[in-house]
Amino acid sequence: MKITIALSKGRIFEQTIPLLERLGITCNENPETSRKLILNTNQKDIKLIIVRATDVPTYVEYGAADIGITGKDILDEYMGEGLYQPIDLNIGRCKMMVAAKQDFDYAGAVKKGVRLKVATKYVKTAKEHFAKKGMHIDLIKLYGSMELAPLVGLADVIVDLVSTGKTLKANNLIAVEDICDISSRLIINQASLKLKRELLQPILGQFEKALKA
Repeated sequence: MKITIALSKGRIFEQTIPLLERLGITCNENPETSRKLILNTNQKDIKLIIVRATDVPTYVEYGAADIGITGKDILDEYMGEGLYQPIDLNIGRCKMMVAAKQDFDYAGAVKKGVRLKVATKYVKTAKEHFAKKGMHIDLIKLYGSMELAPLVGLADVIVDLVSTGKTLKANNLIAVEDICDISSRLIINQASLKLKRELLQPILGQFEKALKA
């Protein structure tokens, strides 16, 4: 019986590998250069699979992976069930924010209840945020280069992750409102938690211990 951990290359990956190494889990080959999607580790009962960040919850929910590491931003958008989120790993930290051109009067638009055009790939998060403010919006789903949307008149504002704010600044945009803090979470398939408890519990304990160290 093996434990499969789903990871995604990207903003979280570079911080996840050192965390796994603190647990004594290392890849048998360099995950950054390998083109393999299934990677064996120095632990014979643990393997890693590399998937798209947005697919991590799906692999875990349906049992193709027992454990996954993914951002709260993705989990907030995910509509599935059967996921247990026991640990905030406190890595990949950033903020979900509303951003606009520097000369856009966002506060005035909110106060007047103006119908805004909002570009984002975080559709559920954006809908819920503006619904709480009692605002009607037109959602425009994009998959990348979000900062371009206000610059070319496609949208009034964007909802996106902001880490350093350098990309916003480079494109003459500013963050105008915080939505929530984002960090990476450990997620577990609920069936695995029952069927593979003896294998999983020591790993979970190691994660918690490593975070306190």
